[in-house]
Amino acid sequence: MSATSKAGDNGDMASYEITYDPTRFDIGAIHGFLSQTYWSPGVPRTVVERAMANSLCFGVFYDGQQVGLARVVTDKATFAYLADVYILPEHRGKGLSLRLLETVFGHPDLQGLRRVLLATRDAHALYAKFGFKPLAAPDRIMELHNPNVYGSNSKPGPSSSLN
Repeated sequence: MSATSKAGDNGDMASYEITYDPTRFDIGAIHGFLSQTYWSPGVPRTVVERAMANSLCFGVFYDGQQVGLARVVTDKATFAYLADVYILPEHRGKGLSLRLLETVFGHPDLQGLRRVLLATRDAHALYAKFGFKPLAAPDRIMELHNPNVYGSNSKPGPSSSLN
């Protein structure tokens, strides 16, 4: 169920580890970062906990401290959605995102999938290195989106986005 790999083999990179061992994840650190992002501002900790528990997650650690994450929502047979990918700003520029995604896409449960989707505002070049392209047929993809789901006036469930 768990695997750990060193993110590099020389100098400072040897202090980085990537793992999918859920016992290692620092939910407080993950929540602290995600709640400040453009894609999940104000996300409650309980939502992060539930999302992590029901996803295949990969953590990046530096000297035992959580500095990055990738979360995959998948049926492990045909489909996956890559979400919540980040490296803390002070650890960027070292190739960690590439190493993280290599680990994600090398995981045995993510082999042979027909489709993997993701959403990004600013990392298109990174994901293109792994074969991601704009949607071939965007008219076939729809979404149910509730950007204010964590707000005080939001109703639970998909119907809240239809109001």
